Amino acid sequence: MEHMDPVDLKILKILVNDGLATNKEIAAELNLTTTPVHERVKRLRRDGYIEKYTIELNRKLLQKNLLVFCNVSLREHAFEYLEKFEKDIQTLPEVVECYCISGGSDFLLKIIVSDMEEYKRFILNKLSTLPNIANTQSQFVVKDVKQTSILEGDS
Repeated sequence: MEHMDPVDLKILKILVNDGLATNKEIAAELNLTTTPVHERVKRLRRDGYIEKYTIELNRKLLQKNLLVFCNVSLREHAFEYLEKFEKDIQTLPEVVECYCISGGSDFLLKIIVSDMEEYKRFILNKLSTLPNIANTQSQFVVKDVKQTSILEGDS
């Protein structure tokens, strides 16, 4: 991996804010030609700084109005139990993010559903049926205050 210079960092910031920015647009913003921008983006991808390009969906327009963070504690903590939970959670489309955490719980889930009724069905029919769950605790998002990516808003 090569060391990143300030131009690489500027390219990453542009792409974080607009993943569809073309090499030509990036070059114009940085006062460069397209060829070095193309080579830099290719290198940033090859070296793993850019893992993938994604889009951000408007969950409210998709009628997914309820955002929930759910702490999950497991009964058993041996490696095979943790691995089994991590594998099982991959099958639940309502869970959009899952983190193994320290503290009072073992995992933090980010869950997006349409409403409280759908969340209740998710808990009763899906999450609670997974083996080895000792406890869950849910927090419901009242208001989105800040959502950014790495480098967004950095000077």
